[in-house]
Amino acid sequence: MALAGEYAEGVRTPAEARDAATVLLLRPGAGSGPEVYLLRRQLTMGFAAGMAVFPGGGVDARDAELPDSRWAGPPAVEWAARLGVDESRARALVAAAVRETFEESGVLLAGPSDGVVVDDVSGADWEADRVALESRELSLTELLTRRGLVLRTDLLAPWAAWTTPVFEPKRYATWFFVARLPEGQVTRDVSSESSSVLWLGAAEAVRQVEAGELAMMPPTYLNCLEVASLGGEDDVLADAAGRTLTMFTPQVTAADGGHTLSMMPRHASLVEGRRS
Repeated sequence: MALAGEYAEGVRTPAEARDAATVLLLRPGAGSGPEVYLLRRQLTMGFAAGMAVFPGGGVDARDAELPDSRWAGPPAVEWAARLGVDESRARALVAAAVRETFEESGVLLAGPSDGVVVDDVSGADWEADRVALESRELSLTELLTRRGLVLRTDLLAPWAAWTTPVFEPKRYATWFFVARLPEGQVTRDVSSESSSVLWLGAAEAVRQVEAGELAMMPPTYLNCLEVASLGGEDDVLADAAGRTLTMFTPQVTAADGGHTLSMMPRHASLVEGRRS
């Protein structure tokens, strides 16, 4: 934490945070709450190595270029108000959330028209497109245009926004979204950045982290904890439907004779409830 103090005092300059989007993909669980889709990142990755994460990644400059003709659901100006950013940035973040979900899970939140979702994207031709998208040979706009699809932005809902603490060498300003696994689609172990993937009940994910059986970055753990506290998929999506986001950056605070990172108030109350 001494290093964090040097940033706070202006001795060191924080790395610039790159915009990113990630999606809590949900499906019904065997118990009372939903399952979330998680990827274990390769141990060789430069950020969050070995951690269980949600599908997501950095914004591609071309994400902001998605035209209105390939956009269905709430307009970008409405997303801008809910994400707390300007319209161009909102368009890029929503597009990045859908693109990264397809790249890392094989699930595509798009359809031939408003109100319709493509029901199977697991064939060899789709896999070729996914690989081309992942390698940046193909943009999301090009994929949707060639396939005659529109981005179903109404299948996403804003959930949270976190920026990596100032003392980290790699930093991301990450917007978290929630989405239900579309009927007819299946997740696939396709991401080159992960060593394994799994569906896990949100409450079970929390238990495994607390037992030291699963490694997660604090935002991933806290978002799982919050999902587990709300009930089923419908409860999570209903809660998200009314959210507008404010970016949160954890700060170093004194605690029990040492130091810890601050949390959003709603997360802090959930953590405190588990300790009591």
